[in-house]
Amino acid sequence: MIHESRSEAETAAVAQALASGFHGGEVVLLTGELGAGKTAFVRGLARGLGVDPEEVASPTFVLLTSYPGRLTLHHADLYRLAAGQDLELGLEELPGAAGVLAVEWAERLSWRPWRGAVRVHLEHGGGDLRRLRVEMGT
Repeated sequence: MIHESRSEAETAAVAQALASGFHGGEVVLLTGELGAGKTAFVRGLARGLGVDPEEVASPTFVLLTSYPGRLTLHHADLYRLAAGQDLELGLEELPGAAGVLAVEWAERLSWRPWRGAVRVHLEHGGGDLRRLRVEMGT
């Protein structure tokens, strides 16, 4: 499904609607260039999971942050990782039945263990326009 967004709020609203149907165990793999809206999307996931979206920041230097809510949101950012370093994070042990894992820069994962993951690709469309392609896992 393709969505168009003209603001961070619209991007977050798409993610919030998606997350409102989550029950635990979901994995969201986000790809897209710098500034495409990946963190804004994660803030929307947070709101849909009962997490204060203001708490969500890009974890570029922390790599992995967890936020408790209706379901725990585990937020990983792989931007600064070298090839293979994601294996040291233990992401495969997340999200569990009571959590959701969102991975920014998912194209840097050295493995693809999550069948059924939701894949979200965000791209600049010129000006404030962003295109979000959301593919539900099977």
